[in-house]
Amino acid sequence: MQLPAKANYACLAMLELAQRARRDEQPVAVREIAERHAIPAPFLTQILQQLRAAGLVASSRGKQGGFRLARPADRITLADVCDAVLGPAEERDQRPNSTVEARVLRDVWRRAARAQRVVLAKLLLADLADRCLLGDPAMYYI
Repeated sequence: MQLPAKANYACLAMLELAQRARRDEQPVAVREIAERHAIPAPFLTQILQQLRAAGLVASSRGKQGGFRLARPADRITLADVCDAVLGPAEERDQRPNSTVEARVLRDVWRRAARAQRVVLAKLLLADLADRCLLGDPAMYYI
């Protein structure tokens, strides 16, 4: 299953902030993240505001302002990030199921979403930042 673009962009931004935090850099401007990862800046601003509301990032204003992680990267999972921008997995699909086929498929999608969440909950932002430092694009086998 593929994550929506919004969740992918949120994870990219958080990974960027985790790497910058490791290097003790100042807050990062939205423009920098948007340009580096080819994310539309207005969309990224909305995403970062959701992450801020969830307590995952902090922001500061002014010339040296921008975004930074609100807590250590070893205390943030990809599930935390996805939940912040998409809402809890169990609340994402609330469409009525009028046919038996729709109900059967909905059960399949829910089971797949639960399995996906298990994987995302095991992936710490700090571990992914380490892999980025090593330049290791290898797949995770969980």
